[in-house]
Amino acid sequence: MKYFRNSLLIIFCFAGIFTLKAQLPAAAGLSAIKEIDLKNDLYTFAGDGFRGREFCSPDELKAAVWLADQMRATGMKPAGIDGTFFQFFNVQRNRVSAASTIKIGDKNLTLWKDILSIETLQSNIDADIVYIGQGTREAISAANLADKVVALIPTYDDLDLNVAFPKVRFMQRLAMLKYRNLLADKKVKGIIFIAADEFTKTGWSEHVHVRFERGIYRLDNGIKTPQYAENMPAFWMQDKDLALLKGNKPHFSANIITESFLYPSVNLIGKIEGADSKLKNEHVLITSHIDHMGVREAQNGDSIYNGADDNGSAVVAMLAIARAYHQKPAKRSQLFISFGAEEPYLFGSTYYTQHPTIKKEDIVAVLNADLIGRNAIDSAAILGTLGENNTSILLTKMALEANNESTKFKLDTVWDNPNHKEGFLYRSDHAPFLKLGIPSVFYTTLLHPDYHTPKDDPEHIDYKKLKKMTEWMYRTSWKVSNSTARPAMNPDFKYRR
Repeated sequence: MKYFRNSLLIIFCFAGIFTLKAQLPAAAGLSAIKEIDLKNDLYTFAGDGFRGREFCSPDELKAAVWLADQMRATGMKPAGIDGTFFQFFNVQRNRVSAASTIKIGDKNLTLWKDILSIETLQSNIDADIVYIGQGTREAISAANLADKVVALIPTYDDLDLNVAFPKVRFMQRLAMLKYRNLLADKKVKGIIFIAADEFTKTGWSEHVHVRFERGIYRLDNGIKTPQYAENMPAFWMQDKDLALLKGNKPHFSANIITESFLYPSVNLIGKIEGADSKLKNEHVLITSHIDHMGVREAQNGDSIYNGADDNGSAVVAMLAIARAYHQKPAKRSQLFISFGAEEPYLFGSTYYTQHPTIKKEDIVAVLNADLIGRNAIDSAAILGTLGENNTSILLTKMALEANNESTKFKLDTVWDNPNHKEGFLYRSDHAPFLKLGIPSVFYTTLLHPDYHTPKDDPEHIDYKKLKKMTEWMYRTSWKVSNSTARPAMNPDFKYRR
């Protein structure tokens, strides 16, 4: 029965597409999408002047003001709160306070220099240290660790480190998850991981240090004071200090104090109204995100992470598509949203789905873009279209047809595999809409060596490719905006996060 139902659904969708192909007007605003506009906008938006647009910072807000001006200039009307382009929201930041104290024996350790606190947990620890060397299963099993702080050199067995940012992931999360499980029955008071090889020492110096120090972010849930947690306190030290851990009954004393702050972020929302008296009340969302990583550790003398591809490329594409619709409106309306605070974990888009500015049922589809200006000029990807990841059969067919009509990208389907280890379908701002059951696709040209580094600058963007990606998104959105039939959510799609 399931096979029969799906077969009918596919047949009807194909039939609808063939009918639409004959009826839909040509994408009439293509001439408004210009390579020079994309380039000029990106050199400003992803230039040093906005200092990398760090989420929840004054730089993100300054970039948002600039973007609102550009949105108005394209012909968009404000569609945010109180007649503006803005929708503000708060993000709560929890971090370990500088007032925290950590000692081994009589030696005071300097937080973020001698020792890193992995998790933002308020805790008091007063326990002896047991150093077991390599953190093997056998060493853990043989040691008496009850009510002790265990110090160990982590091993990499049973871990897949063939992922993006393996050092960051290992030091922030993977090592903790592995050893929390291995130590679950040992009743330890805490863990000290030792950076003893090039992999972990490089991770310490390059990126992880500042991530730990910044703390953790979450959408404001009204809790201003962090609560004590049952999670296991965990730390990193370096092997240069091994003598402290291997001495005569070394003792660990720590008073970890956490503090909490509220930071503002903002979504930018603009609208081009549709021309059909009925269909103009329905909206096709074209989305991007404003923020990036800000000013961080210097690499080769550059400390500004400008985020030209991530996600300046999609922001300027959004502006270009708005110019196209201003030149020639479609039947349905378009809502253009650039979300704030995407980098911590999709906060702006999550907030929007919780506080939408239009009715959920008036959102026809979401076309989201993230990283669309790098890698081979003839290659691209569209996620949410393959197999179990297919979110909407009709939306997928429209997108593929739009590509075949003009841009003719060779589509990389590897990253749209439901079992791909990166889970990339859920790592950009369309994901919260999928969770609500709204048909969504994700345009991207995928990762590259400059991703989340200071080298992601405007001069490294392939502007001919960026123009092609912008045209592909516009052609798809034009089909959706003028189609009699609305894309329906694929009933077999299951949200996997």
